[in-house]
Amino acid sequence: MKKFVFVLMIAFCLPLFLVGCSTTSELNSYKIEAIYDDQSQTLDCVQKIDYVNNSESVLNEVCFFLYANAFAEGQTTVPNSYTNRAYPNGESFGNLEFESVQIDGQDVSFSVSEEKNILTVSLIQELFPQEKVEIYMMYTINLANINHRLGYGNNAVNFGNFFPIACVYEDGVGFVKNQFSASGDPFYSDVSNFNVSISYPEDYVLASSGELISQSVMDGQTTSVCKGEDIRDFCFVLSKDFQVISDNVGEIEIKYYFYDDANAQTHLKTSVDAVTTFQNLFGKYPYSQLSVVQTNFCFGGMEYPNLVMISDDVEQEAENYVIVHEIAHQWWYGIVGNNEYEDSWIDEGLTEFSTALFFEQNREYGLDYDIIMENATDAYKNFVSIFTNINGDVDESMERNLSQFNTEPEYVNCVYTKGMLLFDNLRQSMSEKKFFNCLRNYYKDYKFKNSSSEKLIESFCHSANSNLESYFAAWLSGEVVFQ
Repeated sequence: MKKFVFVLMIAFCLPLFLVGCSTTSELNSYKIEAIYDDQSQTLDCVQKIDYVNNSESVLNEVCFFLYANAFAEGQTTVPNSYTNRAYPNGESFGNLEFESVQIDGQDVSFSVSEEKNILTVSLIQELFPQEKVEIYMMYTINLANINHRLGYGNNAVNFGNFFPIACVYEDGVGFVKNQFSASGDPFYSDVSNFNVSISYPEDYVLASSGELISQSVMDGQTTSVCKGEDIRDFCFVLSKDFQVISDNVGEIEIKYYFYDDANAQTHLKTSVDAVTTFQNLFGKYPYSQLSVVQTNFCFGGMEYPNLVMISDDVEQEAENYVIVHEIAHQWWYGIVGNNEYEDSWIDEGLTEFSTALFFEQNREYGLDYDIIMENATDAYKNFVSIFTNINGDVDESMERNLSQFNTEPEYVNCVYTKGMLLFDNLRQSMSEKKFFNCLRNYYKDYKFKNSSSEKLIESFCHSANSNLESYFAAWLSGEVVFQ
């Protein structure tokens, strides 16, 4: 960590805290001041967390996920089939290095797990329910040259899951400490408030979560201050090549950032149509902006609050589908959260189903809802047939954590494809009015909260005024057989 970070700490404690103060005291609050150096490919950060003990337990420590260390040497960062897309310039590594952790101005004991994924901070004194503690951190992120959530590519620099974020505390369980996973999204976090200041060379353009509150340029450096309230995470992307176009859905500004897209206006329209459609189907998008960002990314896309990454490597015929899918995640993951490591079928199944609904509602895009479902059914049957022939059997259960899926096709088919078919089948079994009432009530009941398999099922049972437990149990356990 460079010495100038200590200077930042002094400024950090004053004006940045005055921007967009939370009106919801029970939420955790993150104040981050970050400086990006494109020569060393590092991000120097000073971070203050106002951590609130919302549990019923007395805490002696607070745990944080260190997703930046998923890119460290020795970690399995991507499935083998994605290696060439992720590392076009050869294998590269990155990590997060701490300089200090403090509480009340004094250094405190902290440790990083053997797997490098969890930071445990020892508290100076016990933290009782509803009490708050201020935790300061200084650290450096060393970026890998990788087309992934966090790393630099040939056209853009992605800062997804870059900072230490508090593990969710569940009463009776304690801090939930998910593993790293090359497949899927091993994320789980509470909605929080964010104030983030980002400094970077002035020839870069910034796309970020939250709202841009101020921006200034001095000595060749741009400093942007962003505020995000009631959001689950904070992400930003930098590029020297970004062009930006925008449109509005009511008071929501939709921005499309791109550097190589002959169909940029079309993709902006897709984004606008997606927000409009999902608001009508599920409920209001509660933020003032959404950024859709073309970037270097080895998978199709990735969701963050107020920002979605769209890979510049997506095939042209799939671009609209990917954009719609990632925007649907604003509702299912962003606003209604869940443990994506343990219950990935919830957000991915709902999101894939919502994507099909979009094309049903917007027929001008040329994709038919019934054909999507037929193709999904055929794809799932083929998966079961092929894997049964190879292995003699196949695990079709959906309610597994990410480490329990043996292959990428197993994960995709049991989570995305079967998840979509579950909700389509449920739709066919009840009236349209009742089914969409279930979706809208589920969104309303768990907006800004974390759901789970049990909570989703309970919500649907209540809204449908019907016992659906055996229905969900059959699908989740793998008892449902496709003929």
